[in-house]
Amino acid sequence: MDKDANSVIQLPPGFRFHLSHEELIVHYLRNKVTSSPIPASFIAEIDLYNYNPWELPSFKTLFGEDEWYFFTPRDRKYPNGVRPNREATSGYWKATGTNKPIFTSCGMKSITVKKALVFYKGRPSKGSKTNWIMHE
Repeated sequence: MDKDANSVIQLPPGFRFHLSHEELIVHYLRNKVTSSPIPASFIAEIDLYNYNPWELPSFKTLFGEDEWYFFTPRDRKYPNGVRPNREATSGYWKATGTNKPIFTSCGMKSITVKKALVFYKGRPSKGSKTNWIMHE
């Protein structure tokens, strides 16, 4: 189901795009990474780190009021390193808390981890914490 500027998606009243973590990983992210077909085009694709978090609602898909889903490329802080670069236009995203494992629906196998990130305005170590939270 592709969206273009001239098409309108007709969905039944009450439709909500609210997937479990497993569904997001298995049916959307895994398919995106392997270039397999994605069930529906409800997730916007942007370079998240070129924007401040308060600018992101203008890129949201047709669904979601307080939550938005995005595909974004993962940039590296150093060319040969594994450390991600999470700098944004006027601040940075900082990991907080512990990584939470995402299990299959039967609860037997961890398929990935969920990381919480908080947006800080300013430069690292001198930034001020905001109320913007992102889950990766």
